[in-house]
Amino acid sequence: MATVSLEKLVKRYGSLEVVHGIDLEVADREFIALVGPSGCGKSTTLRMIAGLEPISDGNLKIGGRIVNDLPPRSRNLAMVFQSYALYPHMTVRENMGFSLKIAGLKPEEIAPRVDEAAKTLDLTHLLDRRPSQLSGGQRQRVAMGRAIVRDPDVFLFDEPLSNLDAKLRTQMRVEIKKLHAKVQSTVIYVTHDQVEAMTLADRIVIMRDGYIEQVGTPEEVFHRPKSKFVAGFIGSPPMNLKDAEIADGHVVFANGDRLPLPVKFKDRVTAGQKVAFGLRPDDLYPAGHGIHSGSEADVHGHDLKIMLTEPLGNETLVFSQFGGEEWVARMLNPRPLNVGDALPFCFDLAQAHLFDRDSGKTLRG
Repeated sequence: MATVSLEKLVKRYGSLEVVHGIDLEVADREFIALVGPSGCGKSTTLRMIAGLEPISDGNLKIGGRIVNDLPPRSRNLAMVFQSYALYPHMTVRENMGFSLKIAGLKPEEIAPRVDEAAKTLDLTHLLDRRPSQLSGGQRQRVAMGRAIVRDPDVFLFDEPLSNLDAKLRTQMRVEIKKLHAKVQSTVIYVTHDQVEAMTLADRIVIMRDGYIEQVGTPEEVFHRPKSKFVAGFIGSPPMNLKDAEIADGHVVFANGDRLPLPVKFKDRVTAGQKVAFGLRPDDLYPAGHGIHSGSEADVHGHDLKIMLTEPLGNETLVFSQFGGEEWVARMLNPRPLNVGDALPFCFDLAQAHLFDRDSGKTLRG
């Protein structure tokens, strides 16, 4: 059982604590993604799991066994790095089999494992090439193949796609998803790209300043964020988040513009309470967008001035002004829009979020 347990895991550099007693349970064969902004502690956490950074406090268990003091080679993990870390003077075959050679396996034992991994990753025709003769995506597949041949309990990925262009990143996401389906190993994947996390992971761990903000499925962290930070971090483009105050059964914004208080929050807020109002671009419907998801009672309309548009082919991002601030909406069935025009918009209040302005925590309950 390749379970991974983090129990009150702490990392300090001298007097500076950068990971603050985090707890996490990773199930056997689960794909977990650690995401967050730079400096949030996700890569440090991965390196502690790998044994590349000593653990300052707490316990790390793999398969139920405490491995705090075990060296990396004794943890039966395989790590795929951002930089590929291939030996330039070796062929693909030699790179993939090198760790097995170091472990003392015979050539006749290494060859079938390399061949099988190469077949899995469509590398068979490249086995006799050197890294300099490969594209970035091919080099990353070789790095994954080198990990596969070891038959590890856990795969660790440290931002493996960040060096690739946008098209290759999309292709490699598909490759990694296929790989997980084939090898059925536990995967812990670090990325700063929330799109990667949403498309690849069974569960997402969102980190901030060395703490875990939320753990959940992609659907949970997108639709039920537990904090303003998570709401703003997950989603592309991010959620519209605007400071407001509760008054007379309304959410009142800085310039006096108001929306009716969503029904689901009526018993969770009080008059005068300072909040952050959140609405995803998908739930702010410009005229022509398509069919909204709420009932008529949940939708409140306004005419808003168009400030900017971003045509993206099958959709257009529309930037407008409300409450004295800029909002972004996603328009399906896009049509040409002129900056400065007023356009009817509908706010789907059934999909709205409210967060306490001081703590940043959701008021949804």
